[in-house]
Amino acid sequence: MTSPLRLTLAGALLAAIAIPAWAETPVVEMHKDPNCGCCIAWAEHLEAEGFEVTQHETRDMRAVKIEHGVSPELASCHTAVVDGYVIEGHVPAADIRRLLDERPDLAGLAVPGMPHGSPGMETGRQDDYAVLGWRHDDRTPEIFSEYTH
Repeated sequence: MTSPLRLTLAGALLAAIAIPAWAETPVVEMHKDPNCGCCIAWAEHLEAEGFEVTQHETRDMRAVKIEHGVSPELASCHTAVVDGYVIEGHVPAADIRRLLDERPDLAGLAVPGMPHGSPGMETGRQDDYAVLGWRHDDRTPEIFSEYTH
């Protein structure tokens, strides 16, 4: 006869194996200018989707972007890091989840500029935009996902 404790431990072990790493509430370290409101709105979007966001304010965003390998053509207003990946700009939470699930060989994801309708940029207008990925060794961006309206 199998003891209930042994079954409980086996079930817990199987559950732990099946749960993705991000299920532990991924922590997003976001760097932003102290005067940027859309960055706060993006952080609220991520928190509503189950992420924990720690905000770091700096007036030298250029240095943050250089440190994290964000080229000028990928740049937006804020730069974040989650589980070793760089997240530049208004990247939707769903794309960050996909990134953490699939673990592709990318340095990070970016939504260049500040397209209307992207998370944190809800202005009533909807721009088409792409989420771009780039690698450490080849900074040529590739499309990770697209949003058309």
